[in-house]
Amino acid sequence: MSAVSRALQRSNRATGVRDTGGRAARVRVPRVRARRRATLTAGAAVAALLLTACGSGGTSGGGGNTNFVTGADGIATVAKGERTTAPELSGKTLEGEHLDVADYRGKVVVLNMWGSWCNPCRAEAKYFAKVSEDHADQDVQFVGINTRDSNTGSALAFEKDFGITYPSLYDPTGKLMLRFEKGTLHPQAIPSTLILDRDGGIAARSLTALSEERLLKMLEPVLAEK
Repeated sequence: MSAVSRALQRSNRATGVRDTGGRAARVRVPRVRARRRATLTAGAAVAALLLTACGSGGTSGGGGNTNFVTGADGIATVAKGERTTAPELSGKTLEGEHLDVADYRGKVVVLNMWGSWCNPCRAEAKYFAKVSEDHADQDVQFVGINTRDSNTGSALAFEKDFGITYPSLYDPTGKLMLRFEKGTLHPQAIPSTLILDRDGGIAARSLTALSEERLLKMLEPVLAEK
């Protein structure tokens, strides 16, 4: 065998090509399993969601008939009767207790997506603590969804620092946030805040840190509904 032939054989082996009697045939590469593709897709979706984390907020985009209107202040609202029901939001809290947001039907629910690592979350936390305490005797339940904290210790320290006493679901990978349908008032940034009406419908959303005034502007119209 000539030196040239030996060199060609080595090249074929390196590139996955085998000699089939004078014809080159590429060795078939095994297909990627469907489960792996699904995992990669879900991971990419979480990453895309968290790219907007701790920024100035996302947009109110979404395909289809969204039915919501975004005001100049960035607060988006949906008229009663046209609201989409929030998805199932349940799991363990930062304290390790089970919580299901659906159990609060009959009350207005304030959902706040936050992380202890997020500076805008720190800026708004004192207002959430105050408004939740001021409305403790009304039909309002505050619930946090903590995300991207690698352990609960940092999140619990955050709550202690800002006097937050309401529960937070622990969602380190953002899976709960991805349950919201596109085209609805779904959370697109950290922080995000949603107001759920007494039937569990998504009534209002903000994609930026809130002052006390803007939080009350979201909450009070829904609380006044009969």
